[in-house]
Amino acid sequence: MAPMTEDLVDVAHGVPPYVLVSGPESVLAERGLAEVLDRLRVAQPGLEVIRLYAGTYEGGELVLHTSPSLFGGAKCVVVHDVDEASDELQADLLACITDPPEPDLTLVVLHRSGQRGKRVLDALRAARARVVDAPAVKTDRDKTDFAAHEFRRARRKATPEAVHALVEAVGKDVRELAAACQQLVDDTTGVIDENTVLTYHGGKVEATGFRVADAALSGDTSEALRLLRHAIGVGVDPVPIVAVLAQQVRQLIRVGSAGRGRSADIARDVGMAPWQVDRARRALAGWNGETLAVCLQALAAADAEVKGGGRDPVYAVERVVLTMTRQHGRHREG
Repeated sequence: MAPMTEDLVDVAHGVPPYVLVSGPESVLAERGLAEVLDRLRVAQPGLEVIRLYAGTYEGGELVLHTSPSLFGGAKCVVVHDVDEASDELQADLLACITDPPEPDLTLVVLHRSGQRGKRVLDALRAARARVVDAPAVKTDRDKTDFAAHEFRRARRKATPEAVHALVEAVGKDVRELAAACQQLVDDTTGVIDENTVLTYHGGKVEATGFRVADAALSGDTSEALRLLRHAIGVGVDPVPIVAVLAQQVRQLIRVGSAGRGRSADIARDVGMAPWQVDRARRALAGWNGETLAVCLQALAAADAEVKGGGRDPVYAVERVVLTMTRQHGRHREG
């Protein structure tokens, strides 16, 4: 098929006949699709949107919905989950893409990842489809970049400390992280700083665990126990607190083993965000391999106890916090 020319792009809404939304992150994929549909509706308010799903597709459906209508009108056919497409759906998509595009028809294909449907992806790119990327947001570095972009997108300034605190508080789920960014944008004014984040999300399990870990890894026994007892008092389960403590100790070990180098380079190598590398480097001043190993062993024992292996989970997590604060700086003794 000959390459598509620019005159096939509808200048009224800037959307070409074919659009590929590619990547596994559902929040970004949904947002990309919504923006495409919004653009189409601006120019054509009566747009008909037809959604087809790979799991329930029947042969010929795509041909039926992409054929010219007797009544005319703009139409957008959205095909979901093409990474799970049957041979029939792939064949119908290829036939649709290789035919000249119908006027007032937009075909949007969503593909998460993998090799299934690769011929369709290649055909879309050959047809000069617009590609909307929805890359995975997995590592803490990815989540930090995502949150920072959310604030920039909303034209709000957020300090790096605020972004870090938010990722620590709600960073397990990207959808929750996006919602938390939107809440701060909607409910606050001025610069979003760390105190703003703690006001809204300071009670989250992850945030509580990280604050306990920060105090324990700095050797501040009284503050670590105060934060821990407050967390337990408001109903936070010991299990995720021990998990966060162990995660922080493992990060110190990874960064300590990585040697010297730029934070960005080490972050890429160990799967962390640069700010996490910087924080770990600061914390490492009070630790060495031997004392970190003692902490890791104590945390493994505490993990077993808080998950049912011991009689008193609260005592188990208090004991491991005391072990950590006592190990801090021990390599300097003698």
